[in-house]
Amino acid sequence: MNIGIIGLGLMGGSLGLELKKVPNKYVILGYDHNLEHQKDALKLGLVDKVTNNLSNIKECDVIVLTIPVDAIIEISKNLKDIKEESTIIDFGSSKEKIDKAIPKEIRKNFVTAHPMTGTEKFGPTAAIEGLYDDKVMVVCNKEKSGNLQNRVALEIFSDINAKVVFMEAKEHDKHVAFISHMPHAVSYAIANSVMKQENPENIIALAGGGFKSMSRIAKSSPKMWEDIFRQNRTNMLKSLDIFNKEMKLCQELIEKEEWEKLHLWMSSANRLHSIL
Repeated sequence: MNIGIIGLGLMGGSLGLELKKVPNKYVILGYDHNLEHQKDALKLGLVDKVTNNLSNIKECDVIVLTIPVDAIIEISKNLKDIKEESTIIDFGSSKEKIDKAIPKEIRKNFVTAHPMTGTEKFGPTAAIEGLYDDKVMVVCNKEKSGNLQNRVALEIFSDINAKVVFMEAKEHDKHVAFISHMPHAVSYAIANSVMKQENPENIIALAGGGFKSMSRIAKSSPKMWEDIFRQNRTNMLKSLDIFNKEMKLCQELIEKEEWEKLHLWMSSANRLHSIL
């Protein structure tokens, strides 16, 4: 099976690594607008071949879009002439706008998915083995995809050891705002709070595990996350509003020295880990 991966960063590169582990099944063709990324992906063994020609990608049995969400929408307009039996899988982090923007002519060819995994690193050198292993792969609006395309996508997801969960695109975007998008905004805010102090280097010298864990994802690509925040703007604003109310409550309890209520507030948060 010929697989064309558009976008050779963390997600696309890691996908190539996993598919190449399957004996004699997949041939991986890589495509990226960044020529250095193409060279690195080939050198690192993330793909079998690279191409600068989108027409070569269109000839593949499966095309996987591991690029920012706005780019997914844009490139889908150029895929209307793919083979009738082709499968296109997108890994975009927000799904509803992608779902609505896919050209009607090829909607059945599309399987809209979101792997709930990643790191703060990006580019081909960020690719790692096992990125998808035992991680949730959300598949949205599967009834809009063809039977063949669903079957092919699920086979690929099984080969990379992902756990498939089916969900409506609108529901996905609402949930992912809380579990992924809002935490990234919070991490950027934590990092900026320190960087705007007089001597941030002195503060960071004291940083322990808690700060490092909470600020780690602030190293994520601003370009990619600006794109995601824009795509999921409404749900992002709702999640941030709820988060800000909780922070305001914490601040008020400390200001009023209501330590017992603060203790109960923190204890309530502890219960999250009983369902994780």
